[in-house]
Amino acid sequence: MTSATLERGRTGEHVRTEFAFTLPRGYMDDGGALHREGTMRLATARDEILPQRDPRVRENEAYLTVILLSRVITRLGSVPQVTPATIEGLFASDLAFLQDLYRRINQEGHTHAAVTCPQCKHEFAIDVAGGDRLGGA
Repeated sequence: MTSATLERGRTGEHVRTEFAFTLPRGYMDDGGALHREGTMRLATARDEILPQRDPRVRENEAYLTVILLSRVITRLGSVPQVTPATIEGLFASDLAFLQDLYRRINQEGHTHAAVTCPQCKHEFAIDVAGGDRLGGA
C-alpha cells in the first residue's frame, strides 16, 4: 500500500493522506466482477462543502454520504471511476464500513480500533481498513 505524504515544516513529519481498505462484501459491477480492494483519501473542506450545492442533497440529506464517498474514494478494484452511481450500488454493509472508515480517518486521524479478546481479555489494536489480521498489533 502506498500513501501520499505532505511535509510539515522542517521536522520531517509526514501526514498520511491515503488509506487502503478491503470491503467486507465488495462492489459488484454490471459485468458481475467483484471489487473489494480500494483506497480512500483524506477529505478536504471542498469535498464537504461542494456536495451541499447538489440538488440531490438538497432533496435528501442522506445523499450527502453518497456524493462525499464518491469524491474521496480514489480507487475501487478495477472500476475506472468511482461515481455516485458506484456508491449507490454498494451493499449496505459496505456503505456502513466506508462511512465508518471516513469518520475514522477524517475525525480521528487513523484506521485503528482498540479491541479486547472476549476469551483471554487481551487488549490489542486492529486496522479496520483491513491492513492487519485479527490479533495483530
